[in-house]
Amino acid sequence: MVRITIGLNINYMNSIKTITPSQNNSGFTLDQVADFLFQALEQYGDERHHILACLNYAVSDDPGKGGSITLATDENKIVGTVVINKTGMKGFIPENILVYIAVDPNQRGKGTGKALMETVIESTQGDIALHVEPDNPAKRLYERLGFTNKYLEMRLHKEG
Repeated sequence: MVRITIGLNINYMNSIKTITPSQNNSGFTLDQVADFLFQALEQYGDERHHILACLNYAVSDDPGKGGSITLATDENKIVGTVVINKTGMKGFIPENILVYIAVDPNQRGKGTGKALMETVIESTQGDIALHVEPDNPAKRLYERLGFTNKYLEMRLHKEG
């Protein structure tokens, strides 16, 4: 799916493109997307190999895997991206988890994140969950788009 953005107050962005398990006509490799995410996520990011594993999961056509990678581009440069992974569940856990969203630091505040999120919400089947740090400025955008805080997430990290 290639979606040309029209009518938004984003004069620098050319288009929004989506990579799915069945197609990648974005012109970008997963390595290029991983490099963008690694740099743009800044303190909210993960190690590059974890980002790449997430991207590979999103474009996998293996049973129980899949998702999408949605890119905002400007003149053949990635300026934003959202990565969705399918959870393989429904009801008690949302069908999808938004794993990564990032906008180029030089392009923030221009509506790219909102345009990406609206595209992802519209094109994703099923509910979407996401995790956000309490001090992340993007939290306000998620709330404006209808995301609510149902639970406090707790994790046990096991070494090994």
